Amino acid sequence: MVKIISKLKGVTIKTVYLIRHAKSDWSDPKARDFERGVKKRGKKDIKTIANYLKLSSITPDIILSSSALRAQITSEKIADTIGYNGKVHYMNELYSSDPETIVNILSLQDDGDNSIFVVGHNPTLTELANFLAKEDIKKIPTSGVAAIKFDIDSWEEIDENSGDLDFMIYPNLFRYYMPRQIRTNWDKREELDTL
Repeated sequence: MVKIISKLKGVTIKTVYLIRHAKSDWSDPKARDFERGVKKRGKKDIKTIANYLKLSSITPDIILSSSALRAQITSEKIADTIGYNGKVHYMNELYSSDPETIVNILSLQDDGDNSIFVVGHNPTLTELANFLAKEDIKKIPTSGVAAIKFDIDSWEEIDENSGDLDFMIYPNLFRYYMPRQIRTNWDKREELDTL
């Protein structure tokens, strides 16, 4: 009975967008994992995903990001593209943590915020998506976004299987089919064009 009454009053829908950082740059073998940036392909992928979010009018109330360099770059590029004017909150806890830690962080967020971007790393983000949503996903690819909706009034109510997977996008969804041999030559041509 209580649930029916609250639905009639209009329960707030809250959404978490789990965003995996863009493809890492491994060109410097001496760089620590935390300091690795984003490779050229990763920057293109961020642009693709960020433009999709912008065209879909998806803007968060708050962005929480791992403090690792590749996550910071991903967060900043997405924020710039979608026109997010708020502060990006960089957290060491999102760099090397378990899903339970991120659930605790989410449960402490202001209930006035209905939409949160969490930019982080695998396998934690995929494990978190599978913990929170009723549906299972195999893996969030680099620059991928898993959007999970919750029929809750307060972030304190977030819990296992309490959400529904709204959508999942990743860069390969936006690539048209091209035979491998042609794509290889095309990629080489793009590299030559940037020299």
